[in-house]
Amino acid sequence: MTYLRIILILIFLSIVSWVGESNVFAEKLKPIELLKPQLERGVLLMQALKERKSEREFSTKELSLELISNLLWAASGVNRPDSGKLTSPTAKNWQEIEIYVAMEKGLYLYNAQKHTLEPIMAKDVREFVGLQSFTQIAPLDLIYVADFAKMGGHNEGTIFYSATDTGFISQNVYLFCASEGLATVVLGWVDKPALSKIMNLRDDQSIILTQPVGYPE
Repeated sequence: MTYLRIILILIFLSIVSWVGESNVFAEKLKPIELLKPQLERGVLLMQALKERKSEREFSTKELSLELISNLLWAASGVNRPDSGKLTSPTAKNWQEIEIYVAMEKGLYLYNAQKHTLEPIMAKDVREFVGLQSFTQIAPLDLIYVADFAKMGGHNEGTIFYSATDTGFISQNVYLFCASEGLATVVLGWVDKPALSKIMNLRDDQSIILTQPVGYPE
């Protein structure tokens, strides 16, 4: 094999590798404007509590923008515009729990104040959201991340409160899914260091739990 041929092969392999990597970011994500929450829909609270359950079998059927909009508002949207406070309580109103939304087309961050999904990366990270295979089947995975910078640091107290505040959000999601006939389950069995690295989280950010959402299989 001549020296020139070796050089050409190396150049070709480099181009193939670059194209493969660049496809992840080939399609630039745009912010998603969510719809106003439909406050008149849903079942009675007591009925939702009766139907609340964990389900681990999901359909690949996509969720509509309408459902996603209502889901995120129910999870931790602004319910008092005059104060910016949320449907889920947080200690000292820190609002430290950030909700990342993983879908096939990419990863987004929910902006509760604007009620929008802000693009993070054009990459499907659902396979890293849990160690169970159904996280890749569910069309939408919620990733709850505590921002300890908003709480004054990472210590025993803020760890406790961030876990508690995540529980409030997770239960809101459970009740919404029960009301809408959707399947969901909260997950702690996650390779958090690997997922944090993929998401490019800061050292003062920590993944607490994840929660797939979709139609039942």
